[in-house]
Amino acid sequence: MMLRIAIPNKGSLADESIAILKEAGYRQRTDSRDLVLVDTTNSVEFYYLRPRDIAIYVGSGELEGGITGRDLLIDSGALASEVMALNFGGSTFRFAGPAGKKYSMKDINGKRVATAYPGLVQSHLISLGISAEVVRLDGAVESSVRLGVADVIADVVSTGNTLRQAGLEIFGDPILASEAIVISRKDVEIAADLEVLIRRLQGVVTARQYVLMDYDIKKSDIDAACAITPGLESPTISPLQNPDWLAVRAMVLRTETNRVMDDLYVLGARGILVTDIHACRL
Repeated sequence: MMLRIAIPNKGSLADESIAILKEAGYRQRTDSRDLVLVDTTNSVEFYYLRPRDIAIYVGSGELEGGITGRDLLIDSGALASEVMALNFGGSTFRFAGPAGKKYSMKDINGKRVATAYPGLVQSHLISLGISAEVVRLDGAVESSVRLGVADVIADVVSTGNTLRQAGLEIFGDPILASEAIVISRKDVEIAADLEVLIRRLQGVVTARQYVLMDYDIKKSDIDAACAITPGLESPTISPLQNPDWLAVRAMVLRTETNRVMDDLYVLGARGILVTDIHACRL
């Protein structure tokens, strides 16, 4: 029996999901109109579904796993759980109210809260002991206060420019930090073939975060160099033809690459090379 996995069918979440699966060695569709793709080599059937529906299918047991947003999983209330984060598709959910009113969280009590994610927001309000009417809207949440449908809103916020243009300002702590995640059915043991897919994806996620750094360093400076590039377990050290020098290889966070290169150069390292990692297993 083939593993059945749900993938978002459109939008940036779909594009990035397809990209990471390709990097993990899985065949993906080339025509956006295709709703099902069978990867016979890896024994996986991929179903391209509305992002909001994926958690429902996985939670019902019709599909073994899927990629969706953490926000969509929580909002669905489905019997599915997060297995791993994929480090893309990030978003932050915040409350916002009329500018100048200086709302606090306690002011939400008894108010109307407009959102496109009623399940998520209602769950959050309950966890805070706040009683409010959640108004479900499919779009234009920012206009709901001006149009008299709601008193405050709960929505995805990036720069906040759209809220300011609508005469709103953010208040309170973030409701949720969301991103793309892999999900499986809740309280069910993960199948072996799904574990393989998860390991492959984890390898790509890690590979995207790190680079391989190679350099030569004097033997007398090796301890200081290893302190700069400790790697994961420890760096790989190899002898060179010159007995006074050593070759070092270590994984370094991609975001720290240039700083580490600068520190190594000041220490006396030479021949510093950086190589991308396409996949790994740790």
